[in-house]
Parts: sequence; structure tokens; C-alpha cells
Amino acid sequence: MTAQLHPMTPHHLPFYIVRPGETDVLMIVMGIFLILAVLGVGNLYLRLHSLPERMAHKSQKLQFEIVAVLGLIALFTHIHAFWIAALLLALIDLPDFSTPLKSIAGSVEKIADTGNNPAGATTDEAAAGETRASSGRIEPASSQPSAPAKEDGSHA
Repeated sequence: MTAQLHPMTPHHLPFYIVRPGETDVLMIVMGIFLILAVLGVGNLYLRLHSLPERMAHKSQKLQFEIVAVLGLIALFTHIHAFWIAALLLALIDLPDFSTPLKSIAGSVEKIADTGNNPAGATTDEAAAGETRASSGRIEPASSQPSAPAKEDGSHA
């Protein structure tokens, strides 16, 4: 039995039409290409979506966290305005307010600690002077420097 084609069938068939029982190589190749294309476009989309977060990674912690939250909101809500806001915030360098404020606070603490004692004496020296004055005899002050003053409210 020889396989006879139908008389109405053209004698030359295109390469993508396979005979019955044969493997359709073009369908397998296109399936693999489709999987790779979906994975490639998804990877490109996620890398583009995380662009503001990667740009803000070098900046301050607060700015990075705000950009990351805006990026997540944009990812899950599909509102592109959040992504644009995250990108613009990542491009802008915010001024550092915390470092000068911490320096000012430290200086004010130092001024407050030395302002209560007479003539810049430490707390231990002032207490020793009061004890000597109340006993009526004069003792020589120790030549070793005293320990730093404890803060009020400490348990030591």
C-alpha cells in the first residue's frame, strides 16, 4: 500500500506542514522561543521597574525607603505616576539635615553639662569642695583627674 495523495492536493507542500505521524519541529521550536521571549520580556520589565530603586541605593536610607515603597505601590497597583515619582525622587539628592542637627544637639548637651558647675568644675570636684568646706579643714585636691560626670537619672 502506497500513500496516495488526494488528487486535489497540490504536489508541493510548504515545509511547515508535516505528514501524519511525524514530529512537528516548527511547533517545538516556536514553543521554546515563546517561553524564552516571555521570560526575557518579564526580566526586562522587572529590571526597568526596579531602576529607581537601584538608582536610590547609593543615597540616604530614608530616601531609598521612600523610593522602594513608591516602586512597590506602582508594581502592585499599575499606577505609573508612582513609578515616575520614585524615579524623580531617586534622581534628586535630598540635603542631609540629620547630621547638623545631631551635631547641634551634642554641642547643646555639652554646654548644658558644663553650665551648671561653678567655673567649669566637674560634679565630683564640686561635691568634694562642699565636703571640705563643711568639715572645717582643708584637704589637698587629688592630682588625678576625676571620672566623667554621670548623667542625672542614671542608676549608678
